[in-house]
Amino acid sequence: MEEKIPVEGENLRLVRSLAEEYFRTHTGPECWEAARALYVSPHFQVQEAGVFLCGWLAPERPEALAFLRDTVSAHESWRVQEVLAMAFDACCRGTGYEAALPVIRAWLADGRANVRRAASEGLRVWSSRPYFKEHPEEAVLLLAARRADESAYVRKSIGNALRDISKAHPELIRAELAAWDTGSKEVMQVYRLASKKLEPR
Repeated sequence: MEEKIPVEGENLRLVRSLAEEYFRTHTGPECWEAARALYVSPHFQVQEAGVFLCGWLAPERPEALAFLRDTVSAHESWRVQEVLAMAFDACCRGTGYEAALPVIRAWLADGRANVRRAASEGLRVWSSRPYFKEHPEEAVLLLAARRADESAYVRKSIGNALRDISKAHPELIRAELAAWDTGSKEVMQVYRLASKKLEPR
């Protein structure tokens, strides 16, 4: 697969398509070996393919989930971090979002900002995902718990994710925000983002 991936510029759609084709036509052990080999490429485009493979492998292969959490989260490229978020969502989708709740909670509480951000960003739009579509209040509680996150990068993702939910569930977000103490700049950042689409009263 590596030789098919263009390494000039960004072509995420093609990278994902090639990774999907490989995943469909190879065994789990073959995909796991390929994922690790792709990830050590000097080209971020090739690395992204390995990250995608790990996301699809993760529901059945805990070591793939651990690789995403411990290794990919340390990558310096924001492009790879975007794919990490997609891979985390793929893991949750393959597991089932309700069954994945312990993993979602663990990632949102992780000590590394990139791990927390992958969880909050990867599941956007939260209220369109199975389980959370029927239980949007669960999504709101999980996200709101990170409103004072120490990382502005994570807080931005949290605020944007809450804003997404506000489009379909404005009263739910309004009620949640009304209970916040906005005395800190951290919480206020999230509050402003989350309330951006709410109609003023």
